[in-house]
Amino acid sequence: HNGKPCTLADFRGKWVLLYFGFCRCPDICPEQLERLVEVSDRIMLIEKPKYPLVPVFMTVDSERDTPEVLSQYIKEFSPHLIGLTGTKEEIDKAAKLYRIYYSPSPKDADGDYIVDHTVVMYLLDPKGKFCDYYGQVKPVQEIVRNIVDKMDAYRD
Repeated sequence: HNGKPCTLADFRGKWVLLYFGFCRCPDICPEQLERLVEVSDRIMLIEKPKYPLVPVFMTVDSERDTPEVLSQYIKEFSPHLIGLTGTKEEIDKAAKLYRIYYSPSPKDADGDYIVDHTVVMYLLDPKGKFCDYYGQVKPVQEIVRNIVDKMDAYRD
């Protein structure tokens, strides 16, 4: 969201809680981002992990979610939330890597549209490897407990 290129290597040495969505999402994405931030905040309060947990939001709407739009949007949730965007090709590559489904709806008369997408948070370990995923109905406390357990069991 700061206009600089970013890859998974930039997060080495950190746990990452990753969510894919889009800034103009009317309901699901804001709810999930609030959950993502709540999980991250709780973990950083109760656990002083060797490797910090970074909440990351990656858009699936490259057409509208510019770095400027994304930067403004994520400020509504947390100063710790990192927003990622890119070209359609870059987003397609990330979506394929994480097996994310997304599909923009047809545009309405005003040119507006929504994007149907997978509603899952992904946990990556400090080496950037997939650890677990959390669906939209999993209680925050269970996610926190699961991540803390994984942090405690993690070995370099």
